[in-house]
Amino acid sequence: MAGEETRNPESELPSEAAPPPPAPAPEPEPVEETPKDVAEEKSVIPQPSKEEKPAESKALALVEKTPKAAEEKSLEGSVHRDAVLARVATEKRLSLIRAWEESEKSKSENKAYKKLSAIGAWENSKKASVGAELKQIEEKLEKKKAEYVEKLKNKIAEIHKEAEEKRAVIEAKRGEDLLKAEEVAAKYRATGTTPKKLLGCF
Repeated sequence: MAGEETRNPESELPSEAAPPPPAPAPEPEPVEETPKDVAEEKSVIPQPSKEEKPAESKALALVEKTPKAAEEKSLEGSVHRDAVLARVATEKRLSLIRAWEESEKSKSENKAYKKLSAIGAWENSKKASVGAELKQIEEKLEKKKAEYVEKLKNKIAEIHKEAEEKRAVIEAKRGEDLLKAEEVAAKYRATGTTPKKLLGCF
């Protein structure tokens, strides 16, 4: 019986020895441990005993590498995220600056356009006012000119009329003188005398 009992533990040992290989599966706990523990595990792992299987050491090595890769990925992800956020903030700032610049330029353009429009309107109103004044002056001058021309024409007509009157008086006097001379000559002929003035002339 003792032999059987001794055999039973031996027969049970292989059955108990079979389950340990799945045991490494719950070993991801060292992944969550601090880097100090990982370093300690590294110092333990390089010295595996000859009895341990090399597959288990490889599994442990893979388990050790995953925290570093995860940390590197997380660091790269955070750095990438920070870079993206910084770029987005820069683009936002630049877009705000561009919008402000365009707004200021638009305000300046509108202000200048309003001032130029006001100057143009002022110029047009002044030109219109001066043009109207010039037209009034021209009309007055034309009126005065017409009046002056009329006065001159009337004066010329009066001069001509006066000259005609003087001519008429002279013509009438000449006619009278001729008639008187004819009468005196007839009288001299009738009396047979000669005019004294004429003799005195010779």
